[in-house]
Amino acid sequence: MKHFVPIALMSLTSVAAFGQGQALSGQVLDAAGKPVVGATVVEKGTNNGTGTGPDGRFTLRARSQSPKLVVSSIGFASQEVNASGGTLTVRLAEASTSLDAVQVVGSRSQNRSVTDSPSPVDVIDIREVTAKTGQLDVNQLLQFVAPSFNSNRQTGSDGADHVDPATLRGLGPDQTLVLVNGKRQHQSALVNLFGSRGRGNTGTDLNVIPAASIERIEILRDGAAAQYGSDAIAGVINIVLKKSVNELTVSANYGAYDAKYRFDDKNFDGGNFNANVNYGIGVGQNGGFVNATLDYNQREHTQRANVPTSPDGIARRQYGDPEVKNTAAYLNAKFPLSDKAHIYTFGGVNKRGGDAYAWTRFADDDRNVPSIYPNGFDPIITSDIWDGSAVAGLRLLAGGWDFDLSNNFGSNRFEYGVRNTLNASLGANSPTSFNAGGFQLQQNVIGLSATRNYKTVLQGLNLAVGAEYRREWYSLFAGEEASYRNYDPAGTPDSLRKAAGSQGFPGYQPTDAIKAKRSNIGAYADAELSLTQRWLLAGALRYEHYSDFGSTLNFKVATRYNLTEFLTLRGTYSTGFRAPSLAQINFNSTFTNFINGQPVEVLLARNNSAVTQKLGIPRLKQETSNSANIGLTSRLGSSLSLTLDGYYIKIDDRVVLTSQFSSEDPVIGADLQALNVGQAQFFANAASTESLGLDAVLSHTLTLGSGRLNSTLAANFNRLRINRVQTSGRLAGREDDFFGPREQAFVKASAPPSKINLTFDYQMGRFGALLRFVRFAEVKLIGYDAKEQVYTPRVTTDLSLSYALTDHLQLSAGSSNLFNQYPTFFDPQLTETGGAWDPVQMGSNGRFYFAKLQARF
Repeated sequence: MKHFVPIALMSLTSVAAFGQGQALSGQVLDAAGKPVVGATVVEKGTNNGTGTGPDGRFTLRARSQSPKLVVSSIGFASQEVNASGGTLTVRLAEASTSLDAVQVVGSRSQNRSVTDSPSPVDVIDIREVTAKTGQLDVNQLLQFVAPSFNSNRQTGSDGADHVDPATLRGLGPDQTLVLVNGKRQHQSALVNLFGSRGRGNTGTDLNVIPAASIERIEILRDGAAAQYGSDAIAGVINIVLKKSVNELTVSANYGAYDAKYRFDDKNFDGGNFNANVNYGIGVGQNGGFVNATLDYNQREHTQRANVPTSPDGIARRQYGDPEVKNTAAYLNAKFPLSDKAHIYTFGGVNKRGGDAYAWTRFADDDRNVPSIYPNGFDPIITSDIWDGSAVAGLRLLAGGWDFDLSNNFGSNRFEYGVRNTLNASLGANSPTSFNAGGFQLQQNVIGLSATRNYKTVLQGLNLAVGAEYRREWYSLFAGEEASYRNYDPAGTPDSLRKAAGSQGFPGYQPTDAIKAKRSNIGAYADAELSLTQRWLLAGALRYEHYSDFGSTLNFKVATRYNLTEFLTLRGTYSTGFRAPSLAQINFNSTFTNFINGQPVEVLLARNNSAVTQKLGIPRLKQETSNSANIGLTSRLGSSLSLTLDGYYIKIDDRVVLTSQFSSEDPVIGADLQALNVGQAQFFANAASTESLGLDAVLSHTLTLGSGRLNSTLAANFNRLRINRVQTSGRLAGREDDFFGPREQAFVKASAPPSKINLTFDYQMGRFGALLRFVRFAEVKLIGYDAKEQVYTPRVTTDLSLSYALTDHLQLSAGSSNLFNQYPTFFDPQLTETGGAWDPVQMGSNGRFYFAKLQARF
């Protein structure tokens, strides 16, 4: 394998002469004649495309005799040009000349591009990424492309096995706001309870949106609550759906992992199959369209329990990725009414079913019934998840203002099942599968906004105002009776009682069930003023009122100054907030946890329960933040660019899941004993944190032979410190008991202290190659033995090769984590998940091989 990379690159060079078609070159300029950097140039109806360099120039070998090029860039109207050889000059008009205007996240100005935004924004072209990498879902695509983004698959974490938590800049999953086409996406109904990432947090399930439906993803790496509302403390992820027309894209992908740690002799596992189709048709004469996507993904189990690290034997016989089947349909449409008005709609549905491993019940376990499972059993937690969203709106130009009226509805429903299990208190008569209940979260947002650009005020003034009304509903529903009840006869001594409920995941009880709702109204004003051609000032102010905890007022100021044509300084300062989710406020359950490999019943009491009130724990309130960002962007010559952004984020009153209190506790032990539980924990505004970090991106373009080499070095460095733990009520003064070192370690492990990505992307005629190195810094957790677990740094290597078989058909193949790197091994008896590692760094499945076939017509 060590000779594979140079041999592959030599092969590419040797076959360059066989590329067909004519050579095209040109330059993309804006209306003022300045180069447009990073514009996309695609030969229509094919997979053939490239991007412009720092001087706006591009080269492309066409595959047809009479090629048409589609040239596009954020902030500009797309343009289709005929090309027949020679040098082309393409001038792009600003998108603000019509209602086709594209807003870049972080700015409400419709003629603001990424390069002159006062806030750092990453723009990820999904077409380019999916064509050359082995990752298939949105979370994993971003994990290995965007250094400030982190997401790993969980195992042994109940619901988090089915919904991957994701973080930005090392903060929590619920501290990043997700938008779709600029509209707020609803969160998942799930509260993450286990694992090293997202513990105690809710978040947004990015994987409900198929990558095949996405044109690009914008990541705003800056606090933006004053612009977009709650959750935008770490930043904003905006998913922009496709709007292409008269282009059919069909893709089929398959990959599998190198099965290094298994009990059997399988060489591969975790097979991952994805197939999708996307097509758009034009509607009317003013740029109308309907673009639709169908996507199917099936992912099989991986098995990583057979590791030689535990002196006391394995903790689990089954450990690895869950099996998941995911089907999605998404639509994006625009229906023109005139040249100054149109109706738009977008959204989709996603159906996911999953099977995840729970902890093993061995043959001699008192929770086993030997007549049913003579060799013990491995429970399977199943999921049935329905996610849907629908947005409809009207855009209208009137009196110089661009009005946008919309309604946005979203719903996420999560139902648990348990199979290959039993209720021990039913003995030999126990069923082996159960409906365990679940939860649902819904939101509806009505929004009205208006923007206007005054080109004659100094060098340009953009104003934006708007208001939103949001309703949210949360419900938790019980499972079937046998999933939670103890059927031992009355009077049975405690020492002889059998475990109640379905093993692996006891169902929610009728006393857990709840229905809750709240409303929120918000209003904002936003302004951007170009004092001179070099100096931009921006500000935003937002007021919100929540029916369940009150009001909040936040602001943001930003500036950008062009020192020279090649060097720009930028900076922002903002306050922010995150409203506790309805799930965090209302979730409660009795579940099974494992301490040193032994099962213990744990009560998670809702925030306003009798237990929390008796302890004096106050009602949850909003988290508040102060954020600062200062950076520079530079073009060092015609082929080299650099961006550096340092940031500081201070968060007070973070909502966390507390440590677990034992029934032997001198303060609350008697209460827990009365509830017949061994331990209890709660949600509380218990921590204040500070994050200090740096984002850096260095890009270089080089003509190499008859091809083009794009090189990128991107890195995120961050340090999160917990400044203060605050307690209250009867637990005052017990900081280490309330939110102790182990729970603090989980918060700090939301991301490695650094992630560095080095990518080489080479294109030559019909051939392409991508080589990527990602370094994950060390992560520190604390095991059940209270000792520190240090996951040492790891470097993963990805390699893919692609070839255009025809003008319309492209084949790609390669490997992710080529050299089969795993996190540091630990005793499975001492980790959170019962495996040889917790889900940190790059994941725990090892080398992945893949092949993709894509057709575009």
